Amino acid sequence: MSDKAKFLAFDIGASSGRGVLGTLEHEKLELQEVHRFPNGPVHVLDSLHWDVLLMQQELKHAMETCAREFGSDIDGMGVDTWGVDFGLVGRNNTLLGHPYHYRDKLTDGMMEEAFKTVPKEEIFRITGIQFMKLNTLYQLLAMSLMKSPLLDVTEVLLLMPDLFNFLFTGQRVSEFTIATTTQFYDPTERNWSKPLFDKLGLPFHILPEIVPAGTEIGTLLPDIQEEVGLGKVPVIAPACHDTGCAVAAVPAKGENWAYISSGTWSLVGVEVPDPIINSLTLKYNFTNEGGVGGTIRLLKNVTGMWLIQECKRIWEEAGENYSYDEITKMAEDAQPFNCIIEPNYEPFLSPCDMPERIREFCKDTGQKIPETKPAVIRCAFESLALKYRWVLEKLEEVLEQELDVVHIIGGGCQNKFLCQLTADATGKQVLAGPVEATAIGNIIIQAITIGYLDSIDSARELIAQSFDVVAYEPRPDKRWNDVYSRYLEIMEKTVGL
Repeated sequence: MSDKAKFLAFDIGASSGRGVLGTLEHEKLELQEVHRFPNGPVHVLDSLHWDVLLMQQELKHAMETCAREFGSDIDGMGVDTWGVDFGLVGRNNTLLGHPYHYRDKLTDGMMEEAFKTVPKEEIFRITGIQFMKLNTLYQLLAMSLMKSPLLDVTEVLLLMPDLFNFLFTGQRVSEFTIATTTQFYDPTERNWSKPLFDKLGLPFHILPEIVPAGTEIGTLLPDIQEEVGLGKVPVIAPACHDTGCAVAAVPAKGENWAYISSGTWSLVGVEVPDPIINSLTLKYNFTNEGGVGGTIRLLKNVTGMWLIQECKRIWEEAGENYSYDEITKMAEDAQPFNCIIEPNYEPFLSPCDMPERIREFCKDTGQKIPETKPAVIRCAFESLALKYRWVLEKLEEVLEQELDVVHIIGGGCQNKFLCQLTADATGKQVLAGPVEATAIGNIIIQAITIGYLDSIDSARELIAQSFDVVAYEPRPDKRWNDVYSRYLEIMEKTVGL
C-alpha cells in the first residue's frame, strides 16, 4: 500500500445522499463527510420518481467542495445506491423521462401478471432472487404492459448507479452487484437472462454489458472536470449496490458469521462463494445477490428502521418532534412483549400512518393494541429482533451449519437498544460497527482497484484497525422463546411463512 491515497465515495440512500472522502494513510482509513443532501422521492402527478438532475447537481457540488477543501488530487471516485431502480437512455445519449422510485404503485399486481406467463418457481430457478414487487423485472414489465412510449426509443437501461457513472463518464455499462438485484440476471450463465425476457416479451436489446465490481469505468468527463475543479479522476464501479459495499466492509474473521446491514431496510444474510438456489431458498424467499470478488450475498430483505422513520414522520406532521434517541428511550421504558408485528407485512412497505397501521395489525391479529407511542415503538423494535432471529435460523438450515456471531453494520448499529434486543432474541453475540460501512466498502473497493490494497481480506483487517466495534452479549430470558412462538403463528397468518 502506498503512503497515502484519497478516494471520494458517493453513497445515495433512501432518505439522503452524501459524498465521503476516505484517506488511506499509515495503514488506517479516515473519513470526512464532504457534502450531505436529502434524497426523497418526487411526486409527479400520481407517481413517485427520482429527481436525477438534482442528484447529479448534488454529486457535482460534493466534487467541487472536495476539490476546494481537500485538493484536486483524488485517486478515484465511486457511486453506490440501493438496487432495482433504473433510468432509460435513448439516441444521442438522451435521458428519457424520470426514473420511477421503487415505492411507486407502478408494480402493484405485476408479480401476479408475470407468474401468468412464467411460473414463480421458474423465475427463481433462473435468477435466485427473492420475490418483491419493487424488483426491476416488475417495474419493466409494468412499463411494457402499459405500452410506455419510452421503451420504443430506449437504447439502454441503466440502473441508478450505472446511470450516474454514465453521466460522469459517458460509458454505458452495468456493474455486477447492482445487476443481480433486477431479478433478470442469471447467476449460472453469469449474464442477463434472455429466455426470461423473451417469455415476458421484454426488450432484451436494451440491457448493457455487465462489468465486475471494482472496474474502472472511465475518467471524469472534461466538462465536469472544469466545472468542479478536479482532474482526470478515475470513476470506479465499486459494488454499486450499497449492500454490496456494506458487506465488503464487515470486519469479520473466519467463516461462521452473518451480517445485518441496518438502515431503512435491514439486509440479513451471509457471504457464500456460489448461489444457493433450491427448494429451501425459494420457500424462505431468500435472495442470491452479487458480492465483491464474484461472491454471493445470500440474504433476505427485512423492513428495517423504516418502521421507526415513518412513526417519527407522522408524529412530526402532528407537531410532535422527537429525536431518534428520544424515540428509542420511549421504547426502552415501555413494557416488553405486549404485542408483535410482521415487519415484512406488505401494508407496512409504503408511506403510511405507521403508528395507526401497527395498531390495526395488532387488532386484526387478536393482540393487545399498543395505544401509546412508547408501546408502538417497543413493538416495532422487538418485532425486528424476532424477524432477525427467524432469518438467521433459516440461513443456518440452508447452510447446514451454525452461525456464531452477527455483525451489525450501517446506521442502525448505533441503536444500542436494537443491537441488544438482537443479541437477546437470537442468543448470539452481536458485533456492532462500523457505522459508515457502505461508504467504507465503497472506498476500500476503489483502493483495491487502484492497487493501494491487495485484497478484501487485507481491507477488512484495515477496517478493524480503523473503526470501533461494540460487542453485545445475549442476556438469558425465557420470555423470548414464548414470544417467538407467538411471532411464528402471526407470521404464518400474515405472510404465509
